[in-house]
Amino acid sequence: MLITLPPDYKPSDDEAFMNPRQLAYFRQKLLRWRQDLLREAGETLSSMGQGGIVEADLTDRASVETDRALELRTRDRARKLVSKIDQALERVDNGTYGYCEETGEPIGLRRLEARPIATLSIEAQERHERMERVHRDD
Repeated sequence: MLITLPPDYKPSDDEAFMNPRQLAYFRQKLLRWRQDLLREAGETLSSMGQGGIVEADLTDRASVETDRALELRTRDRARKLVSKIDQALERVDNGTYGYCEETGEPIGLRRLEARPIATLSIEAQERHERMERVHRDD
């Protein structure tokens, strides 16, 4: 079912949670984010494929190599983010998007606006982070 959203549509707490309009809104948001990440990755690949390091000065060469390493780390993070976006799109398709994986409770529109790939409610995320700190300190 294809839903056309008005350009100024924003999900509201006055609506039923994860109604078809909200699902369409978040699907579009996730797809745009994914497209931007893939475009940026393509730009990185094309710029890195334009040849090797030609700087004669060792300091300049080291600077270029550091920049490339940083760019590759950034692209690796983006690749992992694309995977999380794909998982979120699967949740939109199977009707579980917007609900906490631990509790089944709604995650909340404000949290999803800020982090559309969220899988835990704020409370569940805080519990998870507290447990990580406790186990990390062991």
